[in-house]
Amino acid sequence: MRQVKPIGYIRTDFSTKFGIPRQSGLVKELEGRIIFEPEFRIMEAVRGLEEFSHIWLIWEFSHSAGQGWSPTVRPPRLGGNKRMGVFATRSPFRPNPIGLSCVELKAIEADPHLGPVLHVLGADLMDHTPILDIKPYIPHADSCPEAEGGFSAAFRDYGLEVVFPEKWLGLIPAEKQAALIGALRQDPRPSYQNDPDRIYGFEFAGFEVRFRVADLRLIVCEVAPV
Repeated sequence: MRQVKPIGYIRTDFSTKFGIPRQSGLVKELEGRIIFEPEFRIMEAVRGLEEFSHIWLIWEFSHSAGQGWSPTVRPPRLGGNKRMGVFATRSPFRPNPIGLSCVELKAIEADPHLGPVLHVLGADLMDHTPILDIKPYIPHADSCPEAEGGFSAAFRDYGLEVVFPEKWLGLIPAEKQAALIGALRQDPRPSYQNDPDRIYGFEFAGFEVRFRVADLRLIVCEVAPV
């Protein structure tokens, strides 16, 4: 079997997996850049890709690779108590640790040193995640408006009210504030944890953001440089 190797890596504002939206496209303001490996830094390789508004990213769950898999998993949105078959979920603990994300292609930059750099929006990937392949999203073939969403459909409109005091929000660069608020609204907590006094935190764009959640309201408690 031919060995699969990364064609590049994505750079995002999430240095750990905690806080990352559970699906791509949920927070459209999240920005990312795909940097190709040296052998793929060829502008000809992306010729025509600029005609597409969205692309598929095929990537590796690099931080869960080698940790084994189970035929059933506990999806976070179901509270962490109900088991579903691994192939009915998007759990990272799979026989092959491969992820699939649809993202918006914002621009293709021709960098004199890095070659083609893809600027994307809405990615649900941790910083430096290996990208295995890129394919164009083709609406008439890839979109199925009549598709059923299974148990995930119940959480389609789920979101928290975010209370972000100005003294903390003002520390975040203006161009990243909407993306951070969007990520917080998606409720980064494990679904089986519902302690209104517990303080959670994650790193975003070089800051640690600490918060608590009570009655579907997420209150930011502190923001500090990492």
